[in-house]
Amino acid sequence: MNKYNLNEFQQQAVDQIEGPILVIAGAGSGKTRVIVCKIIKLLEIGIIPENILAVTFTNKAASEMSNRVKESTNENVLTTTFHALGARILRESIHHLDYSNNFTIYDEEDSLKLLKDCYKILNIKDEKGNLKKTKYLISNAKNDLVDINNIKFDYSFTKTKIDIFHLYQKKLKEYNALDFDDLLYLTANLFQKKEEILNMYQDRWPFLLIDEYQDTNFSQYTIAKLLSKKNKNICVVGDPDQSIYSFRGARYQNILNFENDFSNAKVVKLTINYRSTKNILDAANFLIKNNSNRLEKDLVSNLNDGENIKVLNAKTDTEEAKFVINKILKHKKENNISLDNIAIFYRTNFQSRIFEDYLINENIPYVIYGGLSFYQRKEIKDILAFLKLLITKKDFISFSRTINIPKRGIGKQTLLKLLFFTEKENISIINLIEKYLENPSDFKDFKLSSRQKDNLKDYIHKLKEIKELYNQKIDISKIILKMIDTMNYNSYLKEDPISYENRKENVKELISKASLWQKENEGYLDEFLQNLNLMSNVDTKNEKCIKLMSLHNSKGLEFDLVFMVGLEEDLFPHINSKNTLDAVEEERRLCYVGITRAKKYLYISHCQTRYIFGSSKFCIKSRFLKELPEKFIEKVSATMQENYFDPSMNEGIDNDFDMYYPGLMVKHKTFGEGMVTKVYSTSLGETLDIVFDDGDITRSIVTKYAKLSMV
Repeated sequence: MNKYNLNEFQQQAVDQIEGPILVIAGAGSGKTRVIVCKIIKLLEIGIIPENILAVTFTNKAASEMSNRVKESTNENVLTTTFHALGARILRESIHHLDYSNNFTIYDEEDSLKLLKDCYKILNIKDEKGNLKKTKYLISNAKNDLVDINNIKFDYSFTKTKIDIFHLYQKKLKEYNALDFDDLLYLTANLFQKKEEILNMYQDRWPFLLIDEYQDTNFSQYTIAKLLSKKNKNICVVGDPDQSIYSFRGARYQNILNFENDFSNAKVVKLTINYRSTKNILDAANFLIKNNSNRLEKDLVSNLNDGENIKVLNAKTDTEEAKFVINKILKHKKENNISLDNIAIFYRTNFQSRIFEDYLINENIPYVIYGGLSFYQRKEIKDILAFLKLLITKKDFISFSRTINIPKRGIGKQTLLKLLFFTEKENISIINLIEKYLENPSDFKDFKLSSRQKDNLKDYIHKLKEIKELYNQKIDISKIILKMIDTMNYNSYLKEDPISYENRKENVKELISKASLWQKENEGYLDEFLQNLNLMSNVDTKNEKCIKLMSLHNSKGLEFDLVFMVGLEEDLFPHINSKNTLDAVEEERRLCYVGITRAKKYLYISHCQTRYIFGSSKFCIKSRFLKELPEKFIEKVSATMQENYFDPSMNEGIDNDFDMYYPGLMVKHKTFGEGMVTKVYSTSLGETLDIVFDDGDITRSIVTKYAKLSMV
């Protein structure tokens, strides 16, 4: 050991002063410590702070590194994000690209407004969802440094969209403004076109350190490569096994190709993990070896074996949620684990709903990390607002929220006037509109255009159409479906193609919630909304609270106790990620990231049936579970009893007909694992129709003659 208290490999990375170095830092191996210590070492040997540049991906990480260096050396070293670095460089030197240095930076809203103006100037109709899709295409093109003057019909660009891209960029320059992507796009252009400017920054920062290098996109990679081209004193730290952000443009190939980009690069692998117990870490190692595009490494835990990973095969998602809550309470009591050291990870955000419900019921404080609580999400609040108007015509807040879904041209001033008239006439907002539409002349101080009148009439008509189902006491889930269809809410969601899939899944989950609630409770829409209102207003801001988050948000965090839920095919790996090998491998990396967040205890669960869109869906357990070696796994049941059954032990005795049910996962000695799709009695005895993993062929198995065990 040494004064930095580093292990042998960490010390090697710190001691390499000149030349390119690639530090493959496995999960929990102390990579941030290495970067900080390397900066401190550079300062100690006489490198001035102004000659060192450290780049990472979040302001929080940059601030943390900067503060740690400052505490140890009392020196200020520039530690920043890629975008902040681009802004700094362009603020000094953008005039070389014929921009003014006092440019403004447009946020997403400003950028979309400008893009909308470009549509109008070119007399192009802005179809629903097209605007944000075009902005997304432009963003991707800029991050890939596509030359706007030579852009071809790739990146899904049509001739029309190329014209829009040209005008959009032209207008940005006219307005002396940059969008967020320009901070990288124009910085890279500046370095590529102005060698003397590049040379100036190369001399300013001869020592470059980059954290999370596996997450760099092409523009970030290009900036880093050009900045370090002269001095070649570049140190990049990262782990290709934790590259999970391709949807943001990240290219894990950047770190895999580092040795090709920089000849004579030194490679140091940090393989000692200081976070997870041996069993958790070894299981993660076996899982990630199924990926082909990676740099080989085996992480070794410096902790004890610890407990095996507990795997639950739940009958339903309700059973899964109950099990998780029970285990949280058990570990809190028996192992004295603080709530803020417990996390529930899921692949998609809609999965949080059922866990939120049970946590609220048990009065366990929680927080959605990196996102909103299920009941605070816009699409959920929109639908609930529509439903509230079925119960009372007086809810002006719900009316104002929904009247422009989709757009009906009822602006803020019009809404204020309507509010004024409801007060003046002492009448509900719906009755007021009906009264106005019947006799507009009665409202001398209030006038609407023909278009606004038609849109209000359409809104009221559709609301009445939905209310007929409410009056008939039709199932709540069917009312929601009717509302979505009648109000064209799905089309409204499609206006934002980037968030559409996620929001659609949340809407489906609300429908499932409504259907389940109505089956379990003697009540109708009024009580359902009251129940949800109580849930959405529960105070969960307690500091000591459980963290619920998507697996993507879990990166960089660690917890004593982790639950990874919903490991089923089409959910994780996600159905949208199963078309290519690269996409599946990224899903596996995401699973690897989730596993390696756990320090002491890890539970993984999957369901035989999951309630989706108001009905039960049969599920097949994730391939990732099958890739975890059995020696690191302990199968558990919701009742904590062994969940095995071998009919061969009961030959000559009638099997319990209730032992099997549709959706149950079973294992056959010849055919392997499969899912029961039908249970029925034949002359030979109890018969199961089973779909095995080798395809869609259904095999009929008579339990009396077959060795079956539950998975």
